[in-house]
Amino acid sequence: MPMYLWQASYTVDGAKGLQKEGGTRRRAAVQQMVEKAGGKLHAFYFAFGETDVWGISEFPDQTTAIGLSLAVNASGAVAFRSTLLITPEEMDAAIKKAVAYSPPGA
Repeated sequence: MPMYLWQASYTVDGAKGLQKEGGTRRRAAVQQMVEKAGGKLHAFYFAFGETDVWGISEFPDQTTAIGLSLAVNASGAVAFRSTLLITPEEMDAAIKKAVAYSPPGA
């Protein structure tokens, strides 16, 4: 299953909800959401800075990951961003792909 690194930043309402709910309950809610979508939560960490939460999850396919991202962002409580992670083996396969590319001005 594809793996995703994700970042979440709370809005004011999201931060208020976290204060009310607590960190472990939020992690449990996220884990339940990921599992109900057919995925697996591998990591979940709170952080200081621009990003409030970092996580790593796997999902059965990209459409599932996109659907989850849309649902989270539509809540208005969180700004959610996902990055597809690439394994070293996938990178090796990509390197072997022939690509016809001409740089600008060449």
